[in-house]
Amino acid sequence: MTRTTARTVDADGLRARTRALLDAHPPATTDRTDFLRARFDAGLAWVHYPEGLGGLDAPRALQTVVDAELAAAGAPDNDPRRIGIGLGMAAPTLLAYGSDEVRRRFLGPLWVGEEVWCQLFSEPGAGSDLAALGTRAVRDGDDWVVDGQKVWTSSAHLARWAILIARTDPDAPKHRGITYFVCDMTDPGVEVRPLRQITGEAEFNEVFLTGVRIPDAHRLGEVGDGWRVAQTTLMNERVSIGGARIPREGGMIGKAAATWRERPELRTHELHRRLLDLWVDAEVARLTGERLRQQLVAGQPGPEGSAMKLGFARLNQAISGLEVELLGDEGLLYGEWAMTRPELVDFTGRDAGYRYLRSKGNSIEGGTSEVLLNIVAERVLGLPSEPRNDKDVPWKDLAR
Repeated sequence: MTRTTARTVDADGLRARTRALLDAHPPATTDRTDFLRARFDAGLAWVHYPEGLGGLDAPRALQTVVDAELAAAGAPDNDPRRIGIGLGMAAPTLLAYGSDEVRRRFLGPLWVGEEVWCQLFSEPGAGSDLAALGTRAVRDGDDWVVDGQKVWTSSAHLARWAILIARTDPDAPKHRGITYFVCDMTDPGVEVRPLRQITGEAEFNEVFLTGVRIPDAHRLGEVGDGWRVAQTTLMNERVSIGGARIPREGGMIGKAAATWRERPELRTHELHRRLLDLWVDAEVARLTGERLRQQLVAGQPGPEGSAMKLGFARLNQAISGLEVELLGDEGLLYGEWAMTRPELVDFTGRDAGYRYLRSKGNSIEGGTSEVLLNIVAERVLGLPSEPRNDKDVPWKDLAR
């Protein structure tokens, strides 16, 4: 294939390349997975990634050109909601810190959706203070042996691979003794147990790691530099949660507005006022998300993603509360409180009671609202940071 760079790729060139893909692999007659693989190989998966890794070294903004052509042709997508952790968190980190071999091995199956990913970060004693994590990784020849426990792990019951941070130097301060790995979830030392939520289902899990062997080739970044690598993951995670592209009156506000229009007998002046306020807030959040995605064209996400995720959580909880109140007695109904293991969270396809309960988790997942407030205060507003007396204390000497 002729090498194509950002200097030569333009919108017309991408349209031509996309049409060539469609001609060679007609969506109506091509197996879905085969089509997605061909799209990746053609550099049309994420055009801003390097050649050979699903991209063309093209400007990120040109991805919409490809997506529009494929959507018009009825081409399948890669079910991004199902593989959101891989797309939004693992892939940017693999690209930034993985070796050439690691990137070639993982990015294709990840984007196509052949391999689901999960995130092994939080622990029972290290949630909001993630840097206090105690899962240990000890070098043994060309491998690392990992022992510990992780918690709140979405999709661990579905995942083939995981991004993992573990402590490799207990004598170093907590932020400097961490290393980042890719973990094989099929290793016999990995045990996944469901965590039942307030909704009745278990979409996330606790994971126990006992003697799990990880080859050093699956390490991302330098030994002891895992906290810096993890920041890439976390910043991208907050953008993927709080900054997803939705149409006007999409998402939760769309369901509340639909209930208002379809059920005039439920209306009151006070509820109308609150709905209008939340509709405006949702539209502001949507437009802010568009601006944030435009900023991403120029580089990696910054602390603004934390503000978006913070606003997303607050808005979802306020809208779902209004919807339950609007429905009155009906808002107390809940379809089925049953132990299931869903592949993804479906906010808009469920009843109001489910949305109300599930949205409570929005202020915890992807970084608690309290932590995000600190990030916004320090890194966006430039306010003084909170005193941290344990910053330079060796991890092994910290009270736990």
